[in-house]
Amino acid sequence: MKPWIVETRCIPPEADAEYVWRMEDVIQVHLRPYDPRFPVACFDEACKQLFGEVRPPRRCRSGRPAQVDYEYEREGVCHQLMMCEPLRGWRHVKVTGRRTRRDYAGCIRDLVEVHYPRAEKVLLVQDNLNTHDGASPYEAFSPEVARRLLDRIEFHYTPKHGSWLNMAETEISVMNQQCLDRRLEGPAKLAAEVAAWEHRRNVRRARIHWTFTLAAARRKLRKLYPSIED
Repeated sequence: MKPWIVETRCIPPEADAEYVWRMEDVIQVHLRPYDPRFPVACFDEACKQLFGEVRPPRRCRSGRPAQVDYEYEREGVCHQLMMCEPLRGWRHVKVTGRRTRRDYAGCIRDLVEVHYPRAEKVLLVQDNLNTHDGASPYEAFSPEVARRLLDRIEFHYTPKHGSWLNMAETEISVMNQQCLDRRLEGPAKLAAEVAAWEHRRNVRRARIHWTFTLAAARRKLRKLYPSIED
């Protein structure tokens, strides 16, 4: 027993019909076969603290790892807006200095007009952040443009305390481990590193293989389902 250790986790509720409804909806979307007319895309956001070096780091040599000084300078933060299509093995990261409704609306427009210009409708899986809704395009564009964009988007929201159902979160985790797990001193440097990582991963068409089915959810997460027995 180690009672002094406390873990911070996303604890789901028990017997919650709202959670179950949204969870099963997202699972069904993830299990759809690939269809270029109705691509399933995922969206999520991340934040990265930027640090500048006070003294030049020493490069690694034979028998000695690279060395960085423990002292650093804070250079602010920047945000990574992740868009991905797991079945196609595609992702795109937009690096911004802010995380506003206008930034989100710009990603929606890029999805519809740049990345999926021929799709009839994009099925978009995302979390419940306050900027992730249909109001954002109306704050950024004219009503005609906002309506045109939203007519080609079908939103699917993960349940609250259930963001693990969003595969864009998995992509962000991979990006953090393979690319951002180090000091980066400015937005330009971070954007260049992320673009190189994105290119390599897209060339490989690295995909996320989703195996969590409705049957598995009802078996493994049965405590989340309300009881209909008296």
